[in-house]
Order: sequence, then structure tokens, then C-alpha cells
Amino acid sequence: MFMPMFLISTTAIIVLVALLVIILVYLGTRIKIVPQAAEYVIERWGNYYTTWTAGLHFQVPFIDRIRRTYDARGMVSDVINLKEQVLDFPPQAVITKDNVTMQIDTVVFLQITDAKQFVYGAENPAMLIEQLTATTLRNIIGELELDQTLTSRDLINERMRVILDEATDPWGIKINRVEVKNIIPPKEIREAMEKQMRAERERRESILIAEGKKQAAILTAEGEKAANILEAEGKKEAAIREAEGRAEAILKVQQATAEGLRLIKDAGADHAVLTLEAYKAMENVAKGQATKIIIPSELSGVVGLASGLMEALKEPKTTK
Repeated sequence: MFMPMFLISTTAIIVLVALLVIILVYLGTRIKIVPQAAEYVIERWGNYYTTWTAGLHFQVPFIDRIRRTYDARGMVSDVINLKEQVLDFPPQAVITKDNVTMQIDTVVFLQITDAKQFVYGAENPAMLIEQLTATTLRNIIGELELDQTLTSRDLINERMRVILDEATDPWGIKINRVEVKNIIPPKEIREAMEKQMRAERERRESILIAEGKKQAAILTAEGEKAANILEAEGKKEAAIREAEGRAEAILKVQQATAEGLRLIKDAGADHAVLTLEAYKAMENVAKGQATKIIIPSELSGVVGLASGLMEALKEPKTTK
């Protein structure tokens, strides 16, 4: 009798322990740890209740549930990622103001700022942002011509960012940046642009070659000019030195002559010596090629006497 009661008690204890373990395990699954930069939207009885931020939270069984929704990339998830994310959309066909069809590839950088608005503000916000980006891009490009489109990326980026940020603000999304990643014109337009770029490069090359030749000619002319100046300066300096040498030589001769006269005067030479020196000087003059000789009056007597003696010596002797 005691044995069955013991067995019943043991079985009941095992069942209770099992139930307790199951309950603890289930309650353990209701404990949620929210990581940093993430949030959960909690509904109670089907209505919004609260938003769990980073930390430890407990979900009341059968009453609370985590709202599952589309994340910023269009995937179903129960966690709201608050980090900055990027959406890379496929190229969109747009038409410019001058009726040129092209493909434009854009990327959008966004960040969720309000989890509640993100969950309840729109269904699949990623798809809505893609459609909104395509329509906004078409409107902006439709106001620009081809050349403006190719050179106005910053303008396109800023206008799209402002429009998208204003449209997505009720969804709890902040558009940080919009970038035009690639612009693909039609094939014939690309070929024409390549030809234009090739012609522009050839033109710049011709200009650079001409500028180089011009600079070389200028440098050559300046070099020749500098050489001529240096040569003229050298000739000038040589002429000055030669003239100075001649002047110095003349000065030396005059100084020597003056010194000789001074020595003769100091030696007390008489009139006969001076007359003899003058005669020697006249002799040197007579050796020249001049046909006329001017004789000073002081030497006329001496010259006459010398002439008389020469004539007397030339006459032959007569015998009686």
C-alpha cells in the first residue's frame, strides 16, 4: 500500500520538475537583450506598447509580442537597426531636357531615427524609397540638359537629398546623403564625347608644343642677347685697357724725355752741346720720306756752315 503511494509521489515530483524546467526555459526565451544601436517595437494586446532600447528586457508571455516589419533593406526582421545604412538601387532610365535618354545609378545613405514611426509609418519603406528616388530623379533630370546633367552631380545630389529627406521624415527615416554613382549616356553620345575629348587633348597637346617652342625661342634669343652683351662688354674692356696702355706708354716716354732734359740741364751743358743735339735730331728727321723740312732759326747757321763745308770738300784741287 505504501509502495504505490511512493511511486505516485515520485512521478508527481518528476512531472513537476519537468514542468518547472519547461516553464523556466520558456520564461528564459521571453528575456531579450537588445544590443547597442538597435531597438524593438513591442505591442501589447495588438497595440503599440513601448520601444525597447539597448539593455535587458522581459516579454510578458501571451500578452506582449515583438512587432515584425520590413527593415531598411526590405527584409522582414523584428529588430530595428539604428546604424547608417546604404541602399544601392539599379540604374534608372531618365530623359533630359534636350530629349537624351540615359541611365543613372544612385545610392542613398539613410538612418532610422524613430522606430515607432518606421514600423507604423509605411509598409516596406525600402521599396517606397526606391520608387521615390526614381520619380525624383526623373523630375530633376527632366529640367536639365545633357551637358548640365554631366557637370551638375553636386546639384542633383543635394536636391534629391532634400526632397527624399522631407518625404521620409514621417517614416522616422533621415536621409543623410544621396550620391549619383554613375551616369551612362547612349552609345552614340559616348562616342561623340570620346571624339570631343580626343580633339580637346590634341588641341592641348598642340598648345603645349607651341608654348614649348615659344619658350625655347625666347630663351635662345635671351641667351644670344646675353652673349652679345658680354662680347661687347669684353671688347669695350679690351679697348679701354689698350687705350690706358697707350696713354701710359706715352706718359712714360714724355716722363723719360723730361727726365733727360732735366739731366742735361743739371749737367750744365753749353750752347754747343745743345746745338749738336739739335743737329742729331735734324739728322733723324732728314732720314724720313718728307720732301720738305722745316729748320728752326737757331740751327740755320749750323746747317749753312755744314753745307758750305760739304761744297768746299767736293771742289777739285787746281794746280798752277
